[in-house]
Amino acid sequence: MGSFVHLILEELCKLPAHLRSQEQAKAIAKELWPEFEQEEDYANLKLDDEQAREFRWQAWIATTGLWKLEDPAEVDVVSTEQVVRCDIGDVPFKGIIDRLETVNGEVIVGDYKSGKAPGNRWRSDSIAQVLLYAAAINEIEKRPPSKAKLLYLGQKTLEVTVTERRLEQVAQDLQEVWQAINTAIANASFEAKPTVLCGWCSFVTECDTGAAEVRKRAKAGKLKKTAPALALLDLTDSKSTIGV
Repeated sequence: MGSFVHLILEELCKLPAHLRSQEQAKAIAKELWPEFEQEEDYANLKLDDEQAREFRWQAWIATTGLWKLEDPAEVDVVSTEQVVRCDIGDVPFKGIIDRLETVNGEVIVGDYKSGKAPGNRWRSDSIAQVLLYAAAINEIEKRPPSKAKLLYLGQKTLEVTVTERRLEQVAQDLQEVWQAINTAIANASFEAKPTVLCGWCSFVTECDTGAAEVRKRAKAGKLKKTAPALALLDLTDSKSTIGV
């Protein structure tokens, strides 16, 4: 659903500012839908007609949630879905920035989120993503953005000022992750960290830990019926209680 919402908002923000209305967003959604529903990721959800209607409705609620945070007609959009490639320190980095905008000549990095906004405990982890985008822009343009923000559609905006210290911290964290990845590859040792996302992992049939996590969550009714791993593990007809 998040992918569909991003497509709608990407096309909306390509329009001249005065045309960025909910009516235009609805027209864009209708235009994009026939092609989107043919994509493999959506088709793999195997939704029936009622579930497909609910999918579109939830996507529309998320889309209109942008207007609860801002009036997109008042945003000075520089680019949407901008691909950035560079080295941050000695780590090769690639990202796709949802939106770059300017306010009083200063660049702001923005990223849309259709999921639930994090609590204060996870705030810094969430904002690290857009700070990495800010670090990439700094590497490429030799000038850092002034701010980085996450727009949790229909909920709230998390925003931080981009400082040299914050950029140094996310670069250091990225370096540590990169070193851990290379160590794991060198040792051929990859520790499984099961979460609810195991339900959407294409490799769940190859991972005993992930498969066990999916079965446990399915039995406890803590996994959505649309989770693709249920079909991969032949659990779609299970008598277990599965959450909707």
